Amino acid sequence: MTQRLNYAQLSPELVKKLTAFTMELKESSIEQTIKDLVEIRASQINGCSFCVDMHSKEAKIHGERELRLYHVAAWRESTLFSPRERAALAWTEAVTKLSDTGVPDELYEKVRGQLSEKEVSDLTFQVMAINAWNRISVAVKAVPGSADKLYGLDRAGLE
Repeated sequence: MTQRLNYAQLSPELVKKLTAFTMELKESSIEQTIKDLVEIRASQINGCSFCVDMHSKEAKIHGERELRLYHVAAWRESTLFSPRERAALAWTEAVTKLSDTGVPDELYEKVRGQLSEKEVSDLTFQVMAINAWNRISVAVKAVPGSADKLYGLDRAGLE
């Protein structure tokens, strides 16, 4: 598989701004474990193999257990996720797959039972960012693993 085009070379200022936005999220109120789960789940939903690969490796580097990585796609049936993580994953799915009726009040209330308003806001921006990266990566057919050395993801020990 070959990448269709090099968007970073063609639109460097836009990539720089999206990267800066993404970097700002490192300081958000959401803990790293949830950020990792959110990035993996949104990427699965969007069919972004480049991002699933990248964020699974990042999660492993951050200390995530491999079994939990395998369970992200089936988080509802898995017993490996906390109520807080489940709320974040449910919110991720709803914001990633916006329905004609939007995000239901019932879901918002459930999520608010686990996250503060600030955390819901920060989480929503996290979901927005990964969805943006998913869309560019899917559009250009970014090759999974092609940036491992550049981003230090070879340290994950996942091949």
